[in-house]
Amino acid sequence: MNPRELARAEPGPAFTVTLDGRELEALPGQTVAATLWAVGVTSWRSTRGAGRPRGIFCGIGVCFDCLVTVNERPNQRACLVPVRPGDAIRTQEGTGHEH
Repeated sequence: MNPRELARAEPGPAFTVTLDGRELEALPGQTVAATLWAVGVTSWRSTRGAGRPRGIFCGIGVCFDCLVTVNERPNQRACLVPVRPGDAIRTQEGTGHEH
C-alpha cells in the first residue's frame, strides 16, 4: 500500500529539487532524506577515511550519518532539513569542506 494512502495524507502539489544536478520530485512537508528515499536514493555521503557510503540511520538528527550539502551549505542533516522548491542538494564526501 502507498504510505500516503495509509496515512490518508493529502500533500500539496509536488515541486522540483536537484540532487547532483538530477531533477527529483518532492512533496511539501518532506525532509531532504524523505525526498531522497522516495526516489530510491539510500546513500548520499561517504565517510572521510574509508569512503564508505552513508545515508539515513537514526532519522532524528542524532547520528550525523545523513549529512548532505544543501544550497552550498555543507553538513546539513538530511533527516531534519525540510526540502523547499528549487533546493540544490549535493552528495557529500567526508567533512563537506573544500580543501
